[in-house]
Amino acid sequence: MEFTTVLNAFLLTLFAGLSTGIGSALAFFTKKTNTKFLSISLGFSAGVMIYVSFVEIFFKAKESLVSVMGLKTGSWITVLSFFSGILIIAIIDRFIPNVENPHEIKKVEDMDKNGSKTKLMRMGMFTALAIGIHNFPEGLATFTAALSNPELGIAIAIAIAIHNIPEGIAVSVPVYYATGSRKKAFTLSFLSGLSEPVGAIIGYLILMPFMNEAVFGILFASVAGIMVFISLDELLPAAREYGEHHLSIYGLLAGMAVMAVSLEIL
Repeated sequence: MEFTTVLNAFLLTLFAGLSTGIGSALAFFTKKTNTKFLSISLGFSAGVMIYVSFVEIFFKAKESLVSVMGLKTGSWITVLSFFSGILIIAIIDRFIPNVENPHEIKKVEDMDKNGSKTKLMRMGMFTALAIGIHNFPEGLATFTAALSNPELGIAIAIAIAIHNIPEGIAVSVPVYYATGSRKKAFTLSFLSGLSEPVGAIIGYLILMPFMNEAVFGILFASVAGIMVFISLDELLPAAREYGEHHLSIYGLLAGMAVMAVSLEIL
């Protein structure tokens, strides 16, 4: 595989992961959470990931597996890999307590500024850790998609980046109120996103020596499962919790439409 392809895939994953810094910046420079923006954006991100998972990634995975294992076996392995991806991310999500779960909605204006500094710092630190754990498979998903198809990788990286904005808010706000330092809060929020490129590197180093059509198919189908779970369990519920139900659905449909058109053009 060409070095430039791998480098581009890594840079896209890095961009997606470090977009937690965008959420951190929004938290510092706004007094009120822009719920309409986040509802539309999160819905859009979900639309992109759901559409591309079912229309593009799943079938590319199936093509690879069928070419190696035959129609019946290849089709079954594709389905099993898809649900294995869902199971992996669901297990990760299950073992993170809700109080530190970055997908539990936090608004800038709702944060208790007068709470215990120790408690707030603990919340920020554990949320950063939770984001790191969540983002590890997300990084592998973005990286794998970008290796297969750079244009597809760009779309997924943007969708994951939007998804990471509320996570940046969840880390930076409690740390800021605990320490009074924007720099510390921004740094921790920014660094929490590094687990995505780290996941990409580790996945690449472990899997690439064994990469063939079968391994690629299993990995790609698992990526589809991971992204569908993220969309249904995290993005859409988060968009609705911001109180803008219809806007989140409009964003979802817009994301699907944009992805559909881009796949046809590309």
